Amino acid sequence: MSIATDTVDGIRVVTAHGEIDHTHRETLYQELVPSPDVTGARTVLDLAGVSFMDSSGINILIAAHQALTGAGGWLRLAGAHGPVLRVMELVGIDTVIGCHPTPRHALAD
Repeated sequence: MSIATDTVDGIRVVTAHGEIDHTHRETLYQELVPSPDVTGARTVLDLAGVSFMDSSGINILIAAHQALTGAGGWLRLAGAHGPVLRVMELVGIDTVIGCHPTPRHALAD
């Protein structure tokens, strides 16, 4: 898995490529929640380049969502498709964390 991070209008945009599984959980979490002081932090995770995500990935998303919203910020997901979107829908994460078709939509919401 590779991860790139950018900032657009003060919002972190984390772009992941490859597979999200237990071997990458710490790296991804640290990109989504870069410091313990996340007050007001806003993050979009672009999943368009992700081909696989297991339960470790779901747990990372939930933990990051809780950390960011607990500090007055938010996490939004974008670009999930195929098996990744299916897993998210099966566990209902799409009803808890805002999901958008593209990062542009997530940034505009």
